[in-house]
This record gives sequence, structure tokens and C-alpha cells, in this order.
Amino acid sequence: MVRAGLSGRTHPVNVLDSTLDLGRTAVKRRDMTDSSTTLTPKPWISGIAPYVPGKSAGADGRPLIKLSANENPLGTGKKARAAFAAAQASSDALSRYPDPGSVELRETIAARFGLDPARVICGNGSDELLHLAAGTYAGAGDEILYVRYGFAVYEIAARRVGAVPVEADDKDYATDVDALLAAVTDKTRVVYLANPNNPTGTLATREEVARLYAGLPKNVLFVIDQAYSEYLSDAEDDGGLELAKTQPNVFITRTFSKIHGLAAERIGWGYAAAEVISALHRIRLPFNVTRAGQAAAVAALGDEEFVTHSRAHNAEWRAWLAAEIESLGNHGLRIVPSACNFLLVLFEGDVSAETVYNRLMEAGYIVRWLPGQGLPNALRMTIGTEDETRGLAAAIRAALNG
Repeated sequence: MVRAGLSGRTHPVNVLDSTLDLGRTAVKRRDMTDSSTTLTPKPWISGIAPYVPGKSAGADGRPLIKLSANENPLGTGKKARAAFAAAQASSDALSRYPDPGSVELRETIAARFGLDPARVICGNGSDELLHLAAGTYAGAGDEILYVRYGFAVYEIAARRVGAVPVEADDKDYATDVDALLAAVTDKTRVVYLANPNNPTGTLATREEVARLYAGLPKNVLFVIDQAYSEYLSDAEDDGGLELAKTQPNVFITRTFSKIHGLAAERIGWGYAAAEVISALHRIRLPFNVTRAGQAAAVAALGDEEFVTHSRAHNAEWRAWLAAEIESLGNHGLRIVPSACNFLLVLFEGDVSAETVYNRLMEAGYIVRWLPGQGLPNALRMTIGTEDETRGLAAAIRAALNG
């Protein structure tokens, strides 16, 4: 083992020595067999409640119709599947590392959205990028702010770096810009905004996003999580990408897991000022997007027909399911308006969300019950295929009738 001194010289060290003589200071090494101490994680790590993904099977292991993870019910587009298969068929598909910089993918993203490829960053899902934002700009004692009922990863990202997670009040399950701005302090370092929001499905308008950004200090990173942005119409665009193009402290993140149907490959991307992207790269893991995943994502960006079809399918069957559930209003059901590929249904009558959740599993459907996110009275339901959606509606009606 070699240790560098302050002068830059190196000194050989015998790691078996019980005492290291470093100039005038004798440092007593801990006895490696000392059993009086125990290995413990940092207290802020112990405070993390692990992320709970959507289930795909019942308690007995029986496969269920999975409407719990907001995946694309139409699968993956033909172009992406073909590119993925071709990449996997290469003779060195498993033996060679992927492009660490995801160059072709970044260039394709940049061309598609009119961006500077040097300011695009790719991640192992957008989750990695959300964690990078917290890890780069916040630490012990700092505060990370987000709205109540925001994406569960925000709290985890904050606690992971020792920062204090701060929840601003919502406005009937939607973003309250005034509450967020009122919660900003001189300790705030990152503000997360999921838009549209998961798990509520609500959408902050372009005007609201602009007002929120205008009220934030310039030393705060404003992260706009746009995982569901492809489900929006042009009129619903929140202007986040335009802010990231022009402002020094805005970071937008997107994913290929939702409308593009590449959830298994975990591919996300983000855009920000060059200085922000450079800082994020310092702690980004190398080789974080697979070769086949990069190829599939490039192809997915060229398959607008599949994206358009997926968006239209979602709009049609989200509206249909909402109407079916609203017809059950006499049972105390209420839908939070959604811009996503799911509905958040509130159970405010005699039959609880937990009861319906369990009865749906018995009927063969798994949705998302969210008591861990402060929503014990709600179920989040992914929009499925036509058959799945019709079957879910019938199962909900039966569950309410016992």
C-alpha cells in the first residue's frame, strides 16, 4: 500500500503495523479484531424507506394482469424491437462494453428536439438522473423540496445524500406553486417537479411552471421530471424544455420507459446548461446504458407512428375508464384529473381502497395501492389494452358490490 504525503512524495506503509509513524504524529490503528463496535449505515440512510415497485403477481405467486407500473400496454414499437434484436445478435453483444457516452443516442435526441448534444446526458432510467441531481447539488444539512404526493424517488434521493426532504402542501392533489415558493429557504438546493405528476396524474400549466421558476433563487437547481410528457398534447406542453435550453439552473429529465415501451432497458435522458451537465457527469456511472438499449432508443425516436398510436390509445381508454368510474360516484369514488397513462381513484365512501385492491387481486388484476405515499384512500390504475381496461372496470364494479 502506498500513501501520498502532503509534499507529493510517497511512503511505503506496512498495513500489518499496529502503529503508523507519520512524522511527529503517531496514529494508533484500530484493532481489526475489536468486537466492541458494530458496522452501521449513516443515519440518513437508515431513514430511507426503500422504493416499492408495482407488483405483477398475487400473494400466492399467481400471475395477474399488471396495471400497477404505468407501462405501455401496446408493448414496444416494431422499429425499436428490430434494432434491439439486431444489437443482441452481434457476436460481441455481451463481451463488449456499451458506448460510455451514448453518443449516437445523444445526437439523435438532440436532432429530434433541437438541442445541443453536448448538453444531453443519458442515464440508467431517469431515476439515475434524479439521483445525480441530488448527489451533485445537495448534501448533509441542505434541503430538497417537492410537492406532497410527488414521485417517491425524490425523498429517497434527498435522504441518500443526507439532505432534508421537504414536502410542500398540495392543492387537491395538484401542485401548489405558492406553497412550494413559501417553502424555499436559504438551505434549499434542489426543487423537484414531476409534470405531469406521478402518482396523481395532475399537470401544472406552462404559466405555473414559469412562475415557479421565476420565484426560485439562482443557486437552486430546478428539476422538471417529464417522464410522461409524450402523453401530452402540444397545447399542454409546460415549457420546461425551453427553460432548460436558456436558463442556467433548470434540468429536465425524460424516459424511454413509458410511451416508448422500453422499461426493461432502463433508459433516461436529461438536458441542462453545459455547466450542470459537466457536474452531473462527474458522478455518473460509466457504461450506464446497455448497447441494445441505446440502439432501441435511437430507433424508438424514429418511430413517431408508434408514439402517436400509443398516445391516442391512452387518451381514448383513459377517458372511457374515467367515465365508467365516475358512474360509480354513488359509492364515493372520485377521480383526480390525469394527463398521464393512469388514473388516481379516491375511495371516499364506505368501501375502502384497500378492500377494492384486494378484491381486484382476487379477480386477477393488480393496481397500485399507495399507503406508503400518504394515499391509503387511493388506487392508481394504469390504462391497459382495451380488453384489460374493460375487464378492470367490470372488476371494480363487482368489488364495490362485494
